[in-house]
Amino acid sequence: MKIAAIELYQIDLPYAGGVYRLSGGREYSSFDASLVRVVADDGTEGWGESTPFGSTYIAAHALGARAGITEIAPHLLGRDPRHLDRINEAMDTALVGHNHAKTPIDVACWDLFGRSVGMPVCDLMGGRTGLPMPIVSSIYAGSPDDMRERVADHRARGYRGHSVKIGALDSEGGPALDAERVAASLADRQTGEYFLVDANGGLTPENALRFLQLLPEGLDFTLEAPCATWRETLSLRRRCTRPIVLDELAQTDEDLAHLIATDAADGIGLKISKNGGLTHGRRQRDTCLSAGLTMSVQDTVGSTVAFSAIAHLGQTVPERYLRGILDCRDMVSITTAQFDAPVKNGGVTAPDAPGLGLTVDRELLGEPVARWC
Repeated sequence: MKIAAIELYQIDLPYAGGVYRLSGGREYSSFDASLVRVVADDGTEGWGESTPFGSTYIAAHALGARAGITEIAPHLLGRDPRHLDRINEAMDTALVGHNHAKTPIDVACWDLFGRSVGMPVCDLMGGRTGLPMPIVSSIYAGSPDDMRERVADHRARGYRGHSVKIGALDSEGGPALDAERVAASLADRQTGEYFLVDANGGLTPENALRFLQLLPEGLDFTLEAPCATWRETLSLRRRCTRPIVLDELAQTDEDLAHLIATDAADGIGLKISKNGGLTHGRRQRDTCLSAGLTMSVQDTVGSTVAFSAIAHLGQTVPERYLRGILDCRDMVSITTAQFDAPVKNGGVTAPDAPGLGLTVDRELLGEPVARWC
């Protein structure tokens, strides 16, 4: 089996909640998605997606993703898409870095591999646990009452995990406002719920410590990505009694090795597009398990195609270490594919269909913006 063609599609994904607000005054109303279709010489296809969270989240942006795909794609024609390590080596040879550009190709090859042998991707990556995976909401930073209402809305829809965003500038209310946001979001906490309080790297150690000191007693949550740099994170780690998980700082295999060597955190947010796809995701999963780190399997944002990869990788993580998966389908107002993974009793299970189990809406996507064959 050889890669005969690679197609690149672009589609805008409006945020379903209007305006998404992050720390530092960052706002997003729509996300620019790049979808890739890899076609083998026998007609078998596979799909993958890369949707950066704007251009102010990490060092990734949609135009860069498509430029990177343009650099990489010609070098993969004629290669066996099932040889995922060799595919990744070829991508790394063609383009240094730019994991967000490599992700949709890697994921599409996994999808194609699974379809070609009649197996779900999660079974190819070690086998499914067979357990429903808790889903995690994404609660953008707003007023305390509004955030409490949005947590309640997601709770009513079966979400058992909640990622609550903080990181108010001092001019907006600073640590005091963030403490009110967290207290309100956790006010109605139910047994079995898991809360991430996520600053997306928007706090200094000083602001983080002030915020933590202002919290009421007894709130049960994990602090995610409090600071933007390793130095700041390690400084806070030495003085913070809260569990810390990293996200934006943990992008590569090398980052994860550094995290473990410095004991910088207790877990990670494993985001597929920022680490380069499912091949690196599988490797980082195993490294976390070896080190006793918990994981939430996520992506920056994305449509149903991105969620399908999240679901399959998450389905391979043992229950003890999986804190939840991000249902990014809830974040956008467009459905790019059919994917049989409904939320039932607070959990999601990856489908048994071959590959990712997707049926992509080709009519919605329109014509590819580029094709290599």
